[in-house]
Amino acid sequence: MAQQLIQLDQEKLSCSICLDLLKEPVTIPCGHSYCMSCIKTYWDEDDQKKTHSCPQCRQSFTPRPALVRNTMFAELVEELKKVGLQAASPDHFYAGPGDVACDFCTGRKLKAFKSCLMCLASYCEQHLQPHYDVGPLKKHMLVEATSKLLENICSRHNEVMKIFCRTDQKCICYLCSMDEHKGHDTVSAVAERAEKQTELGVSRQKIQRRIQSIKKDVKVLQQEVEAINISSDEAVSKSEKIFTDLIRLIEERRSEVKQQIRSHQKTEVSRITELEEKLQQEITELRRKDTDLAQLSHTEDHSHFLNNYSSLSHLSEATRLPSINPQSQQYIKDVTAAVSRVRDKLLAVLNEEWGKVSLKNTGVDILPQHQEPQTRSEFLKYARQITLDPITANTFLSLSKRNRKVTLMHEQQVFWIHPEQFFKWWQVLSKEGLTGRCYWEVKWSGKVLIAVAYRDIRRMGTRSECGFGYNDKSWALECYSGSYTFIHNGNCTSLSGPPSSRIGVYLDHRAGTLSFYSVSRTMNLLLRVQTTFTQPLYPGLWLLGSAGDTAELC
Repeated sequence: MAQQLIQLDQEKLSCSICLDLLKEPVTIPCGHSYCMSCIKTYWDEDDQKKTHSCPQCRQSFTPRPALVRNTMFAELVEELKKVGLQAASPDHFYAGPGDVACDFCTGRKLKAFKSCLMCLASYCEQHLQPHYDVGPLKKHMLVEATSKLLENICSRHNEVMKIFCRTDQKCICYLCSMDEHKGHDTVSAVAERAEKQTELGVSRQKIQRRIQSIKKDVKVLQQEVEAINISSDEAVSKSEKIFTDLIRLIEERRSEVKQQIRSHQKTEVSRITELEEKLQQEITELRRKDTDLAQLSHTEDHSHFLNNYSSLSHLSEATRLPSINPQSQQYIKDVTAAVSRVRDKLLAVLNEEWGKVSLKNTGVDILPQHQEPQTRSEFLKYARQITLDPITANTFLSLSKRNRKVTLMHEQQVFWIHPEQFFKWWQVLSKEGLTGRCYWEVKWSGKVLIAVAYRDIRRMGTRSECGFGYNDKSWALECYSGSYTFIHNGNCTSLSGPPSSRIGVYLDHRAGTLSFYSVSRTMNLLLRVQTTFTQPLYPGLWLLGSAGDTAELC
């Protein structure tokens, strides 16, 4: 814990120029403190500018402020040195593998605390003390302990490299400045470090802003994913309910048909069974009469025979069997045929509508092939949601509106290079590769080139290699001040058409047609290209004019 406090105090009591503990600390009017020698050297270089500034906050002072030793800081530094030496545990601070060892320790060496660029040696805290106490040694330049001291020595003159050559962007020694670097723009390494330190802060701020911007984009994407998930869940729920209702309705109709057929069956079978029973009764009655007549035929009593013959021989009128009713069977056939017709119609409707559902997002043709839409509402049936790919955007382009709008800026927006990025030309490609039938619109201002290109178009090179329309990998429409020019493979064709700030692009990849329209109240065809596309096409935009020009995928 004591060592952590010492380290914390060392950071607070360090000079931001030499990065070491304050030596003869002074505090300038803005409140920042430095070594007296460091700030003097820094301001000596500013004397020609007749203005002096703080290396940290850049506040300017005129005239040059007088420097007075800060007694309190000096006492704190001295106390810190003593406490640091007492708190150092030998066991803890012995140099091990990978550590920088003290060059002056004998026997088992302690870890080095600082390295001296003048002595070209590294010191533990104890052996470093003379550099704080001895006058000549106080002027030496101390840095964090390093095993690479020789990197600070000029290999040609064997001198410490205290000077920075801005012309060649390298550290040099004072002999180099009078030799091969004579006449170059040179400053002290300390001053250059202080300036670069400020630039580093600005760079970090830009990085942090970039991080925050990306975090916002990530949040937007997360919100979009959440929205997609919610809408998908709702769609699945509604679809399930619709299909459940359909299934329930079909089940109800099936039950009704089954009930009707069974009811008809019961009625007809009951009628026929009743008639059959009557016939069976008639058979029984006839058999009984036949038996009685047989017995009567064997009697020898003539009177008995004659008295009973009339009653026994009398037959009741026979039950007539009704003709078969054809309507009974026809009813069943009609019901079966009606059910079949319902099935066929339902299948036809499902096949037709299901085709629209399943093909809506695949780019597959719904209208007959080669039949191009005529009205804007027909074109919008093929509308595609297209977004621009940030990694392809030139550094002078700024993307907004969820990567659907691009603006040409005065200054670079990013300072990193990606292999997919257009290096020289102010261009950007979309994320989506298009096939099938697709339609999109671009709202533009200034001077804009609206294009489609293969993904493997070159990112670095000449205009004929990378520029949209100037090679065989891209097709483009240049829009400027109400005039239009079509460009492909470097060949330019002027077009006539009503001026509009909105251009519609229709692609039929399979048919090999690409059409550009001037969109207003009507669709006005500017040009239709007939060719063969061998790869998916990516919409692209090229801002050719001046800062402030925009193009937006609507």
